[in-house]
Amino acid sequence: MTHKFVAVAAIGALITGCSAESGGSAETDVALAPGETAGEEANPDRNVYFGDLHIHTKNSFDAYIFNVRTTPDDAYEFGMGGTVKHPLGYDLKLEGPPLDFMAVTDHAAYLGHLEAMNTEGTELSKLDMAKQMFSTDPEKIVAAFQLIGGAVRDGKKMDGVYDPAIVGNVWKQIVDSAEKYNKPGKFTAFAGYEYTAVRVSRGKEGGFAGGNLHRNVIFRGSAPDMPFATVDSTNPEDLWSWMDDQREAGNDVMSIPHNSNVSDGEMFKMETYNGQPLTKAYAEQRIRNEPIVEITQVKGTSETHPSLSPNDEWADFEIYDKLLSSPVVSKTATGDYVRQAIANGLKLTQEIGADPFHFGFIGSSDSHVVGGSFDEKNFWSKIGVVDGSPEARGSIPPDGKKSWEGVTVNPNAANWFSRWSASGYAAVWAEQNSREAIFDAMRRKETYATTGTRIKLRFFGGFGFDEKMLDDPEMVSKAYKNGVSMGGDLVGNKAPGFIIWAMRDAMSAPLQRVQVIKVWTDGGVAKEKVFDAACSDGGTPDANFRCPDNGAKVDISDCSISTDKGAPELKTFWRDPEHKAEQRASYYVRVLENPVCRWSTHDALRAGVAPNPALETTIQERAWSSPIWYVPTA
Repeated sequence: MTHKFVAVAAIGALITGCSAESGGSAETDVALAPGETAGEEANPDRNVYFGDLHIHTKNSFDAYIFNVRTTPDDAYEFGMGGTVKHPLGYDLKLEGPPLDFMAVTDHAAYLGHLEAMNTEGTELSKLDMAKQMFSTDPEKIVAAFQLIGGAVRDGKKMDGVYDPAIVGNVWKQIVDSAEKYNKPGKFTAFAGYEYTAVRVSRGKEGGFAGGNLHRNVIFRGSAPDMPFATVDSTNPEDLWSWMDDQREAGNDVMSIPHNSNVSDGEMFKMETYNGQPLTKAYAEQRIRNEPIVEITQVKGTSETHPSLSPNDEWADFEIYDKLLSSPVVSKTATGDYVRQAIANGLKLTQEIGADPFHFGFIGSSDSHVVGGSFDEKNFWSKIGVVDGSPEARGSIPPDGKKSWEGVTVNPNAANWFSRWSASGYAAVWAEQNSREAIFDAMRRKETYATTGTRIKLRFFGGFGFDEKMLDDPEMVSKAYKNGVSMGGDLVGNKAPGFIIWAMRDAMSAPLQRVQVIKVWTDGGVAKEKVFDAACSDGGTPDANFRCPDNGAKVDISDCSISTDKGAPELKTFWRDPEHKAEQRASYYVRVLENPVCRWSTHDALRAGVAPNPALETTIQERAWSSPIWYVPTA
């Protein structure tokens, strides 16, 4: 059998976005190095594990067209610290320790079909579509690929093209690979896939304008013979019903929405897929199947947007808002961002008696080249040959130029690649590194997200907590016993106390501040407020609940950072100064590091040119805890 690679010039037109489109005692907790895992013996106070639950290989139709030829085995080798090849030929390897857990999540719709089309002797290779897909004519390649992309998006089984036998065979290989690499106590591999629904919620001005409704589907242990894909239904509610049936059959499973930031208001809208009012049954089914969401990855961050959070100085962070395969900008007023969804969930709890948005947070990468690009200093982007070089992604001028004067960055880079992010990690507090423990931690939402650094973050709430606990060597075990961790509900009628403990990643910048984001509703109106809860360098929050600037700087000429500013850890007790006993509220933590160079600045520095003036030169890496909800008693 032989395979052909697609012409690079043709692939440049195929922009698909993602588709066609707790830890021991206090002493033990501090001693654990980033990425270090416990053995098989369970730790009742839990350890932190870092992973990636969003990885694509050659089995995804869009990865294959970008000349990706790596396998699920390659993905797990990368996650365990190995080296794999980028489609452009250079090595990909994690900068830091190996990952603790992973899932390969190839697109279930038309799984493995492009490789079959590109393999001589198969029935699919004889199709005119296959001959066009792997021809040397760019227009034919684009047209053929868009047929596949449209079928994935619209849920169509193309006659003579869609072959369930191929899907079943490749899915078995994916499940077998997860079984092969799952090493309890050392490395956890989950069977999973991506459900790739897209909603055409607006016109096609400037190209296809699709609202992203993608989910990653992760199995706790055993998996069925076939995945449920968009060719079965494009309605996520049908996916949830299938998942309920799987659970009844013994296959525990959850789905994890991602890139709500480009859903065009669809991901967290206040009605069903078919436009009906939300009900208690809908809310209960959704949160049963989707306990966590992915809020950061290569295609931007979905926490909030400056237009939604004008009083949050840190809301304008790695905003990516172009719809899949389109220059059209997604809506920002409603339905796209998790902070607003949390507020709407509080409102719905009062109206229908249940909260469909009662979710926790993770990050992941969405890499389509087998390995996540987490590190700002070593960024290889997302989709293979199309964006695998600094010039292609718009971080250095084209054609060897040394100046940006008079340079027009190609539209693909300007609209997409230059705005993508080096992100992110899923962090989980679990008793041990096993499928069961990590999955159960995700189920209870004891998770947090980072933008690619291994910040360690604890967040507890309780009615009997006080500041004295911070110095108690048994703080963590007592916090578990007498309160709740991130992802939990606090039921009572007085102001809870919160314990927050953040520790820096030694390979990244020191910590600058710890913040608490409070979300609530008042008279049916969503409200939010950002409180700085702990400041580095001896600072204290002012009357507006803001830390003073700690003076940390970045030298753009060499990307060096201040070594005398910031903190290795920030640990604090916090109580809401504006708490109202009768007011339901949600609280989550955001940790900010000192500024560092953005990946695009590192690219420019290595090339000996000035950074692209259209891009931010620095960023502040961060972490977000899952919320804790205050539930007032009647």
